Amino acid sequence: MSTPNPKVDWYFDKADKWSKEVKKLRKIALECGLTEDLKWGCPCYTYDGNNIVLIHDFKEYCAYLVFKGALLKDASSILVQQTKNVQSARQIRFTNAKEITELEKILKAYIHEAIEVEQAGLKVDFKKTKEYEVPEEFQTKLDSLPKLKKAFYALTPGRQRGYLLYFASAKQAKTREARVEKYMPQILSGKGLDD
Repeated sequence: MSTPNPKVDWYFDKADKWSKEVKKLRKIALECGLTEDLKWGCPCYTYDGNNIVLIHDFKEYCAYLVFKGALLKDASSILVQQTKNVQSARQIRFTNAKEITELEKILKAYIHEAIEVEQAGLKVDFKKTKEYEVPEEFQTKLDSLPKLKKAFYALTPGRQRGYLLYFASAKQAKTREARVEKYMPQILSGKGLDD
């Protein structure tokens, strides 16, 4: 069993809806020999410096986030793809401590499989930026404004994907147009959606 990291204790000491559950998830991760750290404000468990699982909680459930969950066999069919745009990570969701106790052996097997994925150096084959749909409203702007087009394609692939996903997620053309207009100055200044 690995040693708990004191800088992560606050996460488990806070009194909230999932207190009992996240403490069980912590114990399981540490029993698998993972190193505990704090990343993105959540307990993160690593093996040889590589992220394996993260504990996070939401209003309706708490979960393990398995970073390369898409590469696991998922023999027990418990992995959940959060949204269609999440390519690598998968969640294992819980709504009570009893579920965690009942799945403990399976959870440990999944963690060990995730460690094996890291040891083998396996990588998720990510969808390329050019494979993402460019919303019509944004394509029109790119075609009519060469400076915008040049600035957009000079961005990193991750920043390009961020914009494309954000623009495309609006259901109405009017909203897509408004988003494109709002973020054109940011694209022209070489910044990503959240910079």
